[in-house]
Amino acid sequence: MLFLNLLVIPALVVSSFLVFGSESAVTIAATVLLSILFILITPGYFSQEPNEARVMVFFGKYEGTFTSTGFFWVNPFMNKKKLSFRARNLDVAPIKVNDKIGNPILIGLVLVWKLRDSYKAMFEIDSQTMADNSAKPNQVSATVAGRMNAFEEFVRIQSDAALRQVAGLYAYDDSETDAAELTLRGGGDEINEELVLKLNERLSMAGIEVLEARINYLAYAPEIAAVMLRRQQASAIISAREKIVEGAVSMVKMALDKLSADQVVELDEEKKAAMVSNLLVVLCADEAAQPVVNTGTLNH
Repeated sequence: MLFLNLLVIPALVVSSFLVFGSESAVTIAATVLLSILFILITPGYFSQEPNEARVMVFFGKYEGTFTSTGFFWVNPFMNKKKLSFRARNLDVAPIKVNDKIGNPILIGLVLVWKLRDSYKAMFEIDSQTMADNSAKPNQVSATVAGRMNAFEEFVRIQSDAALRQVAGLYAYDDSETDAAELTLRGGGDEINEELVLKLNERLSMAGIEVLEARINYLAYAPEIAAVMLRRQQASAIISAREKIVEGAVSMVKMALDKLSADQVVELDEEKKAAMVSNLLVVLCADEAAQPVVNTGTLNH
């Protein structure tokens, strides 16, 4: 068709000059026919880059998806709807949801998605109307940018719903649940895989595939954040005290065993109890103990 177009152009130029020199009906008819042929041929050309596609629609009938890369010509009456199969990022802003035990939390995610099925993307959802509504006044809504923005909005809404569903299945942390149970804060890759599964279930109707999804924001809601912080601090203090007491008891036992084994001093049960009490006070106190020197004898 490109070769035919190269023949039509000079023929049209020659016939146009002949029209001015002669008013022959044959010359006029040839010029008109060549002009119509040139006008019909030209819209059929298009070029296509890698990871792009054209959905071909002929007077409302779907004729297939063209995915080859290069420069081509098709029937000029074919409506060529351009789509991109390239991966795109989407950062879903944090939303407020309730976790498994009812605590309000803020959770957000980032995901990577791409079109997988051009037919579903164009005809299973109303992408054209969404593109029209999202287009700016001076923007042509039928462009690939308008369609892809419409798909992105569809992904955003479905991601919000999937995130709420997954967040409601797990607790924020294991402070109020079984330590072996999966939580949002400690789930890691397992939670992300669950997100990908739920997202693909929701987006399959639109021919969209989620390649990766990860929670990128997780926190308690502001109304309970201060209370939860105090609870976490209390848990940390209790854990620290347990370690301190455990170490102090071990040190006291070691001291008593060492004194007895080396026969440094003979202590009755009352003296041992007093020594244990004093050592525990010194080892478990938050502040440094003030020493008191006993100038008497142990037997006095």
